Amino acid sequence: MSADAKTQILERLHGALADHPQAPEVPRGYRHTSELSREEIVDMLEDRLVDYKANVFRETTQTVADRIATQLGASARYVIPEGLDTALLPEETAARRAIVDPNDGRKASALTVRDLNRVDAVVTSSTVSCAQTGTIFLSGRPDEGRRAITLVPDHHICIVPLDTVVELIPEAMSRVEPTAPTTMISGPSATSDIELERVEGVHGPRTLDVILLG
Repeated sequence: MSADAKTQILERLHGALADHPQAPEVPRGYRHTSELSREEIVDMLEDRLVDYKANVFRETTQTVADRIATQLGASARYVIPEGLDTALLPEETAARRAIVDPNDGRKASALTVRDLNRVDAVVTSSTVSCAQTGTIFLSGRPDEGRRAITLVPDHHICIVPLDTVVELIPEAMSRVEPTAPTTMISGPSATSDIELERVEGVHGPRTLDVILLG
């Protein structure tokens, strides 16, 4: 094809596009601030998490340790990040004890993947939770630990303080450090094959217990 023929084709295309009606501009405005009450926001988060097959419990600082003990069972070795407030945890027994991870995978005392695979559970706090999507954000803070400790064990007990629950994604993102290694959790790990057979525990904990701490 000659250069002149190519030029003619391009001119016709440009003309056709110019004559084609332009699509209206899509409005990009969206809510940045919730108008719901605190109770409505927390109820929404609980509803979403339950729908995603997470176990949700509402506890206080006086009852949270007993709840964690119940979810762990009488005999359990569980991991906690070094910054987690131990006052929230149950008393240790000969059969149930916490293993502290130093939050720095380069340290000699850091738990390996094999170590994490041998424990029964992990207990962490969380940064913020979005009720609109039922998503819990972990950002590697001292009371949340490094990503590996919440992905390898089969059971994650996650503490969600009520003052960290927001309704909207913009509200949640404003509380997360942009450069932080963020993990977003919406229920226990689950996937489906082409025949829609649900399989749990492939990419993370099979069981997610969420404690709404007020």
